[in-house]
Amino acid sequence: MSDAHDDIEDSSAPLIEHLAELRTRLIRSVIALLVGICVLFIPVNGDFLAEHILQFLLVPIEDTLRALGDPSPTLQYTSPQEYLFVVFRISMVFGFALAFPVIAFQMWRFVAPGLYKSEKNAFLPFIIASPVMFLMGASFAHFVVTPLAMAFFLGFADAPSIFANLLAGGVDVPDATAVVPATEEGLRITFFGKVNESLHTSLVFIMAFGLCFQLPVLLTLMGKAGLVSAEGLGSVRKYAMVAILVLAAVVTPPDVVTQLILFVVVYGLYEVSIFLVGRVEKKREADLRAQGLWFEEEPDTENDPLMDEFDEDEDEEPQR
Repeated sequence: MSDAHDDIEDSSAPLIEHLAELRTRLIRSVIALLVGICVLFIPVNGDFLAEHILQFLLVPIEDTLRALGDPSPTLQYTSPQEYLFVVFRISMVFGFALAFPVIAFQMWRFVAPGLYKSEKNAFLPFIIASPVMFLMGASFAHFVVTPLAMAFFLGFADAPSIFANLLAGGVDVPDATAVVPATEEGLRITFFGKVNESLHTSLVFIMAFGLCFQLPVLLTLMGKAGLVSAEGLGSVRKYAMVAILVLAAVVTPPDVVTQLILFVVVYGLYEVSIFLVGRVEKKREADLRAQGLWFEEEPDTENDPLMDEFDEDEDEEPQR
């Protein structure tokens, strides 16, 4: 009892003290979030930092339009407040990313007093690995998946803008003038992208792949808690493949290449999760053996048909 009391920190504080501690942690987290949002509104080279991040997120669309022949890729907004809301949305998302270390630390400081030292040592690596894996998934989405998706979407309608059409027709137009080229018959379908919708597409891919890359962290944590096993994950491998194919069809556009990339990546993460869960199980078994607490499971002989047949032969032998 004394060892258990020394192993766990004193958590017998009254409820009011726990609530006061929670309030303090929440206030510090909110302050960190506000600071992160304000950082995104720092002017850099004449524009807010959030606007530079917006330009970075829209690079796949720009590169795709230029590859399709548009010399001046342009996005528009159709309401006076739309661009401000887009910038504020970016500041919220990336402000939270900047403040996440502080928020995670405050959460950890609140729950840590109620954990054993062994639980702390087991849980802390997952807090560190989770943002790292999310960043890897977000980078993969931005640099690999989003360009493929934009090439598929915009390539459908031959998306060069009106300026590319003017240049192709050999028409001289002043630089500051935007004129829709005349058509003799039919309708000209041209891409005029909105800033808000284009940003939404990029963020959906980033969030989707960032969450998919959490699969090894989640399954390993569940394996450490004894909720899943490597053998169990391996036995449902074929169902996992079907689920990953459905996920690829829902998240990515109807492009076979993009779906294949997502399937290969997520299924690879699933296999890595099986390996990590197996490592966790071996480590747990080694620890229990060292403590003398590991017992081999005895085979079930009651429901074994071979044992039943052997018993019948023994019963019949005396009668002979």
